[in-house]
Amino acid sequence: MIAVSDATRAREIAANVRDPEVPVLTIDDLGVLRDVEVSAGTVVVTITPTYSGCPAVDTMRDDLVLALTAAGFADVRVRTVLSPTWTTDWLTDEGRRKLVEYGIAPPTGRAPAGPIRLQLGVACPRCGSLRTREISRFGSTACKALYECRACREPFDHFKVH
Repeated sequence: MIAVSDATRAREIAANVRDPEVPVLTIDDLGVLRDVEVSAGTVVVTITPTYSGCPAVDTMRDDLVLALTAAGFADVRVRTVLSPTWTTDWLTDEGRRKLVEYGIAPPTGRAPAGPIRLQLGVACPRCGSLRTREISRFGSTACKALYECRACREPFDHFKVH
């Protein structure tokens, strides 16, 4: 039997913690989980929130501590780092797929390094139509915008590129 290191086990546990705002995603899918280290019995988890003022950070921290202590790790610390800033480029392909299945249009393209690119259309996650329009720059959370599909008439969130 091959023993799994504490660091590997801690990483697997942390990677499976769900995002409190979009529970179909793990914090690993979202790219928020940056690092997990184990040293002298202490687990240090590093996360980068999607926004510096993200209200879900406290819940993520609490969920990480609960999951890791329930797995037998007695000393768990969660570090929040803001640099480099989170980018939608960190979303995994699996995370993007889960967003579509959940009814949220994933971000398209890459985060801009210079001038903001013109976005021609956001595909509806329900019917795939590009005949959509932005209803509100802010959707259910600050990192999403609210859209409406003109083909199927359904509203949906779109994860913003940043």
